Amino acid sequence: MYRLLVKNLKQVVQIVDDNTTEFLRGEQQMNNIKILNSSSSTLAILVDSDGKFSFIGEFKDLQKHLEAESVDLGSIETMDSNGGIAIPGFVDGHSHPVFAGDRVHEFAMKLAGATYMEVQQAGGGIMFTTNKTREASEEELRRDFEEVAKKMLQSGTTTLEAKSGYGLNVDAELKMLRVLSTVTPSIPLEISATFCGAHAVPKGSTESEQTRMICEELIPKIEEEQRNGHLKNVENIDVFCEKGVFEVESRYKDYKDYKLQKNFFCSKKILERGQKAGMAVNFHAEELKYIGGVEMGAKIGARAMSHLEEISEEGIRGMSQSGSVAVLLPSTAFILRLTPPPARKLIENGVIVALGSDFNPNAYCLAMPMIMHFACVTMKLSMPEALTAATLNSAHSIGRGKTHGAIAKGRNADFLILSANSWEHIIYRIAAHQDVIQHVVKNGNIVKF
Repeated sequence: MYRLLVKNLKQVVQIVDDNTTEFLRGEQQMNNIKILNSSSSTLAILVDSDGKFSFIGEFKDLQKHLEAESVDLGSIETMDSNGGIAIPGFVDGHSHPVFAGDRVHEFAMKLAGATYMEVQQAGGGIMFTTNKTREASEEELRRDFEEVAKKMLQSGTTTLEAKSGYGLNVDAELKMLRVLSTVTPSIPLEISATFCGAHAVPKGSTESEQTRMICEELIPKIEEEQRNGHLKNVENIDVFCEKGVFEVESRYKDYKDYKLQKNFFCSKKILERGQKAGMAVNFHAEELKYIGGVEMGAKIGARAMSHLEEISEEGIRGMSQSGSVAVLLPSTAFILRLTPPPARKLIENGVIVALGSDFNPNAYCLAMPMIMHFACVTMKLSMPEALTAATLNSAHSIGRGKTHGAIAKGRNADFLILSANSWEHIIYRIAAHQDVIQHVVKNGNIVKF
């Protein structure tokens, strides 16, 4: 009947105390999160046998509840938090965690002033990683990803949006998606997989040829694999919608002859093909140049859009009206020395703001506490706003706003136990999160490392 009892808590940061609220938006909502406090550490959490929160509150009230049900406390696995603090497990809203090789050699180029696109044109960037990933076996990719997943769990991430996108052909993209589909039995990290085959245009191909391959070969193959039960968690479709990569939309109504159409702009076509296959639109927009990708995304009902460093005023209004989530990526703006996205303006205009690590070979940061710290310092988020963006709102960005991202009855029991004076220490202490996080719990099970 019950899986886990956590007692002697001094603070429980719920974010919200229901299982109907899917997100918080605006300064007032994001800064007024639900927190329970007990100076004598008398709070408790009870998780049922399905891995859902069953009770959050005073231990004496829990005792009465269990007595009424004739439940023996001794029959429930119990964790004494010793005055600890419970917060929701982090939901990382944007990552690229399956790849081979590394790009440490590019760091010196960036420090010397090379731009993202200049690094790529010099043979680095996405295409360097693509070559290494194509060479690697599926087992090698799985083994490497499992090590990354363990470190993410240790850093408090319990649910992850994870993209393909370093294959860029049928075989390699499917290989990456299979890794994302099969890693969870051995690592208790919940994954929302995203097909990102339109991450770059490989050498020797064109934007239009990649669009044809993705729409007519790759996505149908994903659909077939899903029907056969081989790909269980491909939930989202992503495109790197950027000038010189995949631009916004086609100028043509009839695009059968891809090779002859040199000005074939195709992000919209790929995203709509993904929607037809049942995937939610969750894509890169307006990172390096403004090209109107956000406005397009809002019109087609994108669930989320990431980066947004160059978003327009019209784009902000469109996201606010459509309810599309802005997934902000502080580590990327930091390492590429970009002007950060206008987080305060997004929040003030009612856009739902979430956070993601953008973990990838270009921005090797897998710890959401560090991402929250960056968000507060470089994007001017408050600490409650950053925590909301890294839990409930990021859960909403991958369709889990009613089930994840908060400590409330009926939601998935994904939470962390902290040892600190207050919950803010998980953000305040720079790169010291592993000293603060004492336990990670996923679906009511204590994660063992």
